Amino acid sequence: MKIYPSLIRPLLFNLEPERAHRTVFEFFKFLQHVPSLQHVLSSRYCFDDPSLEMELFGCRFRNPVGVAAGFDKSCEIYDVLPCFGFGYVECGTVTAKDQSGNPGPRMFRLENDQALINRMGFNNHGALWVEERLKASPAPEVPLGINIGKSKVTELEKAAEDYLFTLEKLFPFANYFVINVSSPNTPGLRDLGKNLNPLLDALQKKNLEMAGKLRTRPKPIFVKLSPDMLPEELEDAVQSCLRNQVTGIIATNTTVSREGVDLGSPLEGGLSGKPLRDKSTAVLKEVHKLSKGQLILIGVGGIFSAQDAYDKILAGASLVQVYTGWVYGGPSTVTRINEGLSDLLKKDGFKNIREAVGKGA
Repeated sequence: MKIYPSLIRPLLFNLEPERAHRTVFEFFKFLQHVPSLQHVLSSRYCFDDPSLEMELFGCRFRNPVGVAAGFDKSCEIYDVLPCFGFGYVECGTVTAKDQSGNPGPRMFRLENDQALINRMGFNNHGALWVEERLKASPAPEVPLGINIGKSKVTELEKAAEDYLFTLEKLFPFANYFVINVSSPNTPGLRDLGKNLNPLLDALQKKNLEMAGKLRTRPKPIFVKLSPDMLPEELEDAVQSCLRNQVTGIIATNTTVSREGVDLGSPLEGGLSGKPLRDKSTAVLKEVHKLSKGQLILIGVGGIFSAQDAYDKILAGASLVQVYTGWVYGGPSTVTRINEGLSDLLKKDGFKNIREAVGKGA
C-alpha cells in the first residue's frame, strides 16, 4: 500500500488547504531538531546519478529538480527540504516589509484538475526577519535561491527601492536571486514585467556594489515571468534580460486563465498544477528561442512526473521546479522524477542533462 495517496493525502485534504500547508510546515520544523530522522529521509528519498549532476552559474546541482518559491516563504525550513531529494531550494517571495498577505480564504484545491488556486499575496516575515534567520542557520547542502518581490503597500513607482533593499539585506546568503514581477496577487506587480529595464538596471548596479563591498562575485539574477504575457511583451522581457545581462529566466509563474478548468464559481488568484503544464512549457520554448540559448532557463508549472520535467528540459530548461505536483504526489515525487529522468536520458542516448537541454525546442 502506498501510504501517502491512500492515507496521508486524504487526511491532509480533509483540512482547509492553508491549514494543511501549516500542518506539513510544522512537521518540517520539527525535523530540524531530529538529525537522525533527516538522515533516514535522505537515504529514502535522495536519488544520485552522475547523469543528473551539473555545474551552473558557479553552483553544483546534484539533480535538476528544485522546490519552487511559495512553499517556504520566509526561509524557515530550507535546511530540511533537501532530505526529500531536491537538488536545490528556492525560498520566498520575500518582500522588504513584513506582510500578512491577502485575507482568507486564499488557497483552493481543484482536485479533479490536480490544480491549486492561490491568492496569498506574498505573506512573509520581511527582509529584516529573514536576514536574521539566515544569519542564525547554516547554509543548506544544496544551492539556495531567494525570490524577492514588491511589498503591497509600496507604490509601483517606488518598487525598485523595495527590491534593492531586500537584495542588499539577503545578498550574502543566496546562491541566486529571482526577481518576481509576475505574481497575479499583488496589484500592479505584473506591470513591472512590461518595462523591466529600469528595475533590472538598478538591481544589477546594486549587485555590483554589494559584490565589491563584500569582495565576492555578483549574484546570478533570474527573472520570473508570467505565462499570460502577450507575444510582444514576452519578447520585450527577454530582450530586457539580455540587455541587462541577467543570468536567466524562470518560466513560468501561475496563470489567471481558467481555460480547461471546471469551476463551480469564479475564483481570483493564480492557477498552478496540471492545467498550467502545456502553457508554461510553450512559454519556456519560446523564451529559449528568443534568447538563442544565451540565458539559463528554469522550467516550472504542472510538473508531476519525469516526463513532465523532461519535456521542459527538452524545451530549453536546465533546471525545473515543483510545488503543486509535490502537494498531490507526496514525498516520493522528487525521487520518482529523478529516477525517471535518468531512464529517459539513457533511452534517448544522452549522457547527461546538459546534452538534452533544448533538444526539443
